[in-house]
Amino acid sequence: MQRGEGRQRLVRWVAREIMPHEPLVRAWLARSMVSREDSDDLVQDAYCRIAELDEFEHIDRPAAFFFSVVRNLFLTQLRRARVVRIESAAEIEMLAGADELPSPERIAGDRREYARVRESIDQLPERCRRIFELRKIEGVSQREIAQRLGIAETIVENEGARGLRLVMEAMRARGGGIADHYEQIRASKVKRR
Repeated sequence: MQRGEGRQRLVRWVAREIMPHEPLVRAWLARSMVSREDSDDLVQDAYCRIAELDEFEHIDRPAAFFFSVVRNLFLTQLRRARVVRIESAAEIEMLAGADELPSPERIAGDRREYARVRESIDQLPERCRRIFELRKIEGVSQREIAQRLGIAETIVENEGARGLRLVMEAMRARGGGIADHYEQIRASKVKRR
């Protein structure tokens, strides 16, 4: 199998098996009193780690795997911190059973949600879709995308934002939970300014 084919299979696997669980991971981070900025960094770092996988077929429980990667990154961050909040230390104690499988109903709902998200992504204009997938699914930096595609970073930034807006509009029109989740994040960022 060619490297490009393997990358595409990994991208599809991440979109299907990992991304639907991001809201749950972010909710856990929020309960652990992790700032939004640190949550963004942890999730992005987790996607980068997952993108480095050479093999992923052996992973039986992708949701638990994703959670474990974020949890390990979070624990590493806590170990490096000079001061650890009591709430964070207490939360770590409760992590032992936190990687249990979601219910069959949750899995079915997540798969339906994923299908709607994937359909929305697939309907994006070609360049916008490619930039969106590279940035949001593969975790490639704006600079690297610009270099790969031979375009300016501002175009990457604008097309990425456009892609996200179009996907959110499509999800909102279909009543998607992901759109509501990201709308809440956006609203909270506006309030902080």
